[in-house]
Amino acid sequence: MERLKKEKQGRTELMWWPSKECKKRAFVKSKKIYEEAGKNPIKFWENAAKELVWFKKWNKAFLFEPPHFKWFVGGKINISYNCLERNLEKRKDKIALIWEPEPINEKTRYLSYYELFREVNKFANALKELGVKKKDVVGIYMPMIPETIIAMLASARIGAIHTVVFSAFSPEALRIRLKETNAKVLITADGYYRKGSVINLKKYADEGVRKTDVEKVVVVKRIGKKLRLRRREHFFNELIEGQKEYCKPEAMNSEDILFILFTSGSTGKPKGVIHVCGGYTVQAYLTTKYIFNLLDDDIFWSTADIGWITGHTYSCYGPLLNGATFVLYEGALDYPKADRWQQMIKKHRVTVFYTAPTAIRMFEKEVAKVKEKLDSLKIIASVGEPINEEAWLWFFKEVGKERCPLLDTYWQTETGGILITSLPGVGPFKPTFAGLPFPGVKVSILDEKGNECKANEKGNLVVLPPFPPGMLRGIYKNEKKYRETYFSKFGNKIYFTSDIAYKDEKGLIRIVGRSDDVIKVAAHRLSTGELENIVEKDKRVSECAVVGIPDKIKGQVIAVFVVTKTKEKIKKEEINEILVKGIGKIAKPKFVFFVSELPKTRSGKIMRRILRNLLTKQPLGDISTLQNPRCVEEIKKVIS
Repeated sequence: MERLKKEKQGRTELMWWPSKECKKRAFVKSKKIYEEAGKNPIKFWENAAKELVWFKKWNKAFLFEPPHFKWFVGGKINISYNCLERNLEKRKDKIALIWEPEPINEKTRYLSYYELFREVNKFANALKELGVKKKDVVGIYMPMIPETIIAMLASARIGAIHTVVFSAFSPEALRIRLKETNAKVLITADGYYRKGSVINLKKYADEGVRKTDVEKVVVVKRIGKKLRLRRREHFFNELIEGQKEYCKPEAMNSEDILFILFTSGSTGKPKGVIHVCGGYTVQAYLTTKYIFNLLDDDIFWSTADIGWITGHTYSCYGPLLNGATFVLYEGALDYPKADRWQQMIKKHRVTVFYTAPTAIRMFEKEVAKVKEKLDSLKIIASVGEPINEEAWLWFFKEVGKERCPLLDTYWQTETGGILITSLPGVGPFKPTFAGLPFPGVKVSILDEKGNECKANEKGNLVVLPPFPPGMLRGIYKNEKKYRETYFSKFGNKIYFTSDIAYKDEKGLIRIVGRSDDVIKVAAHRLSTGELENIVEKDKRVSECAVVGIPDKIKGQVIAVFVVTKTKEKIKKEEINEILVKGIGKIAKPKFVFFVSELPKTRSGKIMRRILRNLLTKQPLGDISTLQNPRCVEEIKKVIS
């Protein structure tokens, strides 16, 4: 990497640019692509779509009826076909998937493109045998194992809609998602390994399917636990035994639903984000190709769990659409030793490593200096939340050795794919800055009145039409929420991200944080409303407020302020248990405080900003609007 260092405004500003070797390998070598794509974004995305296989070509590329939009209208496609058959002619024997189990005494599993094709087809036929039809919803509550990828691809192959639920979520969180989608089938596993412990996933699944419409449950034997199946339950391996090795893929309309993925909302209820077959396939394909620059000799490892959008797009669909080899890892990145992630990069000769700032900060804390020679790496990248400068520089210098482009990527569950980053063959790479909008993506930063902000002026990050083809098409069964959340602040033609950002003089974008009350714990998005609703279900709790506060390792941690009912007693450990049971271990708060009142405006709105500022020792700002300003002094004493 060639480093550019210059003085600016009395301080040293660091930026790096791609080396000749980086440019030589890159699909995109010139910044001219931004200008060309900007002139006609619709044509740009159409050209990308032409690189995929369509059963029927579209008759209209982009249709905008604010706030709704469609891409490749009239076109028919199947993402499973494009991930598999499209690669068989040239890559039949190429390894598609490398699966690494957590226990070090277990063998690594390798699946070629043909083997993956065969397994997906057999399971697709098995799903049909269970009565799953086109547009039925299939729930997937699975760990990071190959059968999870197979289940997603098989569902998509027959036109079923999949909804993946993070395996660390609680039974109640699973139940909410299964009920909301009226899922017909649930695919799960007997368990999995996490930091040496066996997680009994089947037990959680059993609790989660109660009082839902689930008719059949499929169980993968991961840990070999002895199980007595109920009448509606089937073992995965027994279901696929004897199935035909070919299942004709459904020709899906471009705007048919591919999957529903739930993300936390600003109210207590999670939102079911809808992604569709055509546009999502195109955006997943092209962003993976241009950003991670996957060539035939590359090994790609995205550490994201399949239960999150990064897992969908860059731990499954994106690599397969590009005919790449990718790594899927079951366990913790620091188990059984802190350098497990290094050992995996070395063992599998990983060339592109995509992980979260939380993990990067953990690596820095646990190993400080990277002793392993990770010379296979060509690109390193970050996702999940804004990365701080210290972690950026450590990752760049210690892991990438100042020769690998460090891509800081910004996007959301709702956008389907990366919106803002630096391209590895173009650059520049600047600490804490995500970079430029991906070619064909139009964004702006607006003040509260809707005027465009000047350089270095913070404002609201928005996306402008024509929106990227992989963006959400709605909130499942909630048109009102779709309009209110994304298309109300600046009108029905502008998508509001709820993030605050600013541009530097070169147009590079830095994401500052959320404008709403969503907390990101170790890259997992949780809403204050959802967390508060769970705590307030306890009859002893009168009300509570949840805030996120900065943490060097996790990005943010949870703090809960609880007001109990008269004479009711409740322990901190019980609050912890309530949240773990309601959401999962990621929702376990770091701080629990019991107070007599919460700061509120005269209209009754809880002022979480004040609670957050008290904890972080920031100025409280104007508290004149509070109906109960005296409670602030009491809270100060409680948290001191």
